[in-house]
Amino acid sequence: MADNRHYATGKRKTAVARVWITPGKGTYKVNNLTPEEYFGGAGIAQQKIETPFYVTETSGKFDVIATLRGGGKSAQAEALRHGISRALLEVDPEYRLSLKKSGLLTRDPRCKERKKYGQKGARAKFQFSKR
Repeated sequence: MADNRHYATGKRKTAVARVWITPGKGTYKVNNLTPEEYFGGAGIAQQKIETPFYVTETSGKFDVIATLRGGGKSAQAEALRHGISRALLEVDPEYRLSLKKSGLLTRDPRCKERKKYGQKGARAKFQFSKR
């Protein structure tokens, strides 16, 4: 592989993003599609993805290639944002302070709580009847 290619993994809930960034013109490839095709034309996911580049003032300087698995589209977009942030750290460790202040290096571990046996759901219980 080339020296100028940087890899990182981003996670959110059950979504996992494998991210490679290379110096370039700012193009994105998500599962061999453009972000508009993959996430839909809403643009909210596009804003989430570009946040690390705006924070580090490197917008348009890196090409992103990513593979996403698991979770929903929103969680995948946030996992991709997390992966891009971690890959930018490999490019230049001085980005750490600005990324950390923006909360982009923190992995959001919240997942759905499992249903317990003898109960209606994770926390919900069946109604108790005395008689």
